[in-house]
Amino acid sequence: WSQDMPTETWTFVTNHGHVFLCIASDPEIRLKEVADRVGITERSAQRILSDLLAAGYLTLTKVGRRNVYEVHPELPLRHPMDRGNQVGALLKLLNRKPRAK
Repeated sequence: WSQDMPTETWTFVTNHGHVFLCIASDPEIRLKEVADRVGITERSAQRILSDLLAAGYLTLTKVGRRNVYEVHPELPLRHPMDRGNQVGALLKLLNRKPRAK
């Protein structure tokens, strides 16, 4: 580790991963809160959420006016190098346990 290395130019986890982790930690989280935590716009968070829903990593249920998400930790990671691992392993690695809805 070098103090000369800029820390904000890249990260190990993508915005998709961060949005997924936020929702796994709090299945009733509001999209604005997700965007604020990840440091992206609400529109970007919505696009990412749509990707995660379309791929089946999340399921959306409406409860009154609120959205409640269910995480599917048994699904594989998407990159060909990682397909032997489930997204649940990522959650475990980063100390996020999917909460029941």
